[in-house]
This record gives sequence, structure tokens and C-alpha cells, in this order.
Amino acid sequence: MASSKAKVLLFGGGGVGTITALNLEAGGLTSVTAVLRSNYNTVINKGFDIKSCDHGTVSGWRPSKVLKSIPLTSEEKFDYIVCTTKNVPDCPPTLAELIAPAVVPGHTVIVLVQNGFNIELPMFKAFPDNIVLSGVSLIGSHEVQHGVIEHDDNDRSFIGPFHNPRLDPAKEEAAAKEYVKLYSASGKCSCEFTDDVPFTRWRKLIYNACLNSICALTGLDTGRLRLADDLVDSLVRPAMEEIRAAAKANGVELPADVCDFMINLDPVTMYLPPSMLGDVRKGNYTEYENILGEPLRAGTALGVPMPTLTVLYHLLKAIQWRTKEINGVVKIPPKESFVAK
Repeated sequence: MASSKAKVLLFGGGGVGTITALNLEAGGLTSVTAVLRSNYNTVINKGFDIKSCDHGTVSGWRPSKVLKSIPLTSEEKFDYIVCTTKNVPDCPPTLAELIAPAVVPGHTVIVLVQNGFNIELPMFKAFPDNIVLSGVSLIGSHEVQHGVIEHDDNDRSFIGPFHNPRLDPAKEEAAAKEYVKLYSASGKCSCEFTDDVPFTRWRKLIYNACLNSICALTGLDTGRLRLADDLVDSLVRPAMEEIRAAAKANGVELPADVCDFMINLDPVTMYLPPSMLGDVRKGNYTEYENILGEPLRAGTALGVPMPTLTVLYHLLKAIQWRTKEINGVVKIPPKESFVAK
């Protein structure tokens, strides 16, 4: 990397994306251009107001540049495109289509700080000559209103390469380690390199495919879910064991205590609403396909029984269809009036 600052295009300025941009710029090694959507006008006029457990209280903050749409490659050559948006492949345009104008073939490193499984495959197809990195984030950060960020759980992440068979593994690993260096430069977060992306992704699915999904469907945050009679043992734990079994069938051995660890990850009285519950409450689309559908298909394709996750998946699919109808994405025939004869 040259001595000048790395140029980062950040796509998605919500709770996670804003702290990502703040931390990258705090390290002094990067210049961040953020592409914002719903909160663009607020941030342009007033900046972000941030309460962060890592960075303190920051008022009126903006990254180096704020844009309303993805720039063309002819406008600026970015070293990294960091994607922190929700990944909703069943609601086009896809992420690959959105970032395509800014991707320089063979140069731009794409960093997917997103939940789910198999999220790299559309990127490999769309950008076969570009390195794609996995970012598994354990941060707790939310945009409570446009431009207002509450960051209450430390910024912890694991970065590693999604191995594209077309590319040199050594170059992929070097790109991941370079990004870890850039992100760690602030000294205010924990960012680690991992050479076992499948393990880190399946491990987080224990939380996301299970707790995240069940909270979204029940309307309960993680604390209340744990307090609600026997829901952990009758619903959460069986779902988690199905993910463990699917991971094992796919060559990833998760430790026996991973379910207990994820169930007790946050204090009960933190009453944490996971991201999917937040999306349902706001009437947003959910990431159910990547978070639940992909691991479900990966497990059942190898003969793993996954009855709990199958029901959760189809319930979330119904909620997604309802949201699409509300947003006019799907149309239904008009209601017929009953005429007595």
C-alpha cells in the first residue's frame, strides 16, 4: 500500500456502517467516502451525532466525503468498497448491481461486513478478478433516528478472505491482513485476521439464524426471549443444534458449548433487539434468505434434518412477502364484493 491514505468507499451508513467509517478515519490511514440513502439529507445538513462505547460522544461528524449514490469508476479509483448494508437478494437491485459502477476490475477489494452464508458467490460471479473479504462483526450499534447513532457494544470483527478459485490465495490473505491493519489503526476496536472464514460464518449463524430469527418472529428481544418460560430449551436450542449439524455436514466442527455461549452472549437485562427484529419493527425487508435460507439449503442438501429452521424460514418468508405487498413490489387482485343471490 502506498504511503498516501487508502481510499475507501463505504456503502451503507446505518449503525454498523457509521461506526465503521468513524473507526477507519480515526486510524488516520484511510479516507472514507460514504454512500448514504435515507439519512443523506440529515447528515449533509447536520452530520452524525454518535454516542459510542469505543469513541465517546461525537457531534456533527461526517466522513471525508458524503454521496447520495455510487460514483462511477471514472470519477474516483477506490482501493476498498466496504459494504455494511442489509443484504436482501430477493429484493432487487442486488448488492453486486449497486456497487458495480465503482468496482475497478482487478484492483478494488470488496469487503462484505454483512451477515449470512454464501454471500460471496454473487460477488465472485459479478467481479471474478476482484478479491472479496469476509467481515464478521459482533458490534452492537443502531441508528435510532436519521443521523443519530447509539453504539453500546464494543466493535469486534474478524476479517478473512473468501477464497475465489480464480485468484492467488496469498494475495487474498495479504489483502485481508492489510485491511485489518487499516481498521486496527485507531486502537479503539478489536479486529482480527482469520484464515478460516467458514468457521467464523457458521459460528455466527448459531446466533443469527436462530436468536435473530426467533426474536423477529416473536417480537421479543434477546433478554425477554430468555425470560419467557421454556422458549430457549423448546425453540432456540433446537434451532441452534440444527445449525451445528448443518455446519458439521459441511466440514465445519463447531464446539459443543457454542450454543450456550451464544444464548448467554449478552446480559439478560441488556434487552438487546437483534437486527432482524429491528427491521420487522421498522417495516423493513429482512435478510432471511442469507441468514436462514442459505444455511438451511446447505444442510438439507446433505441430508441434515432441520425441521425447526424450516418452519422459521417459511414464516419469515411470509413476513417478507407482506412487506413487499405494503411497498408495492408484489400486486394482488382486488378484493371482490360478495353479492347475495
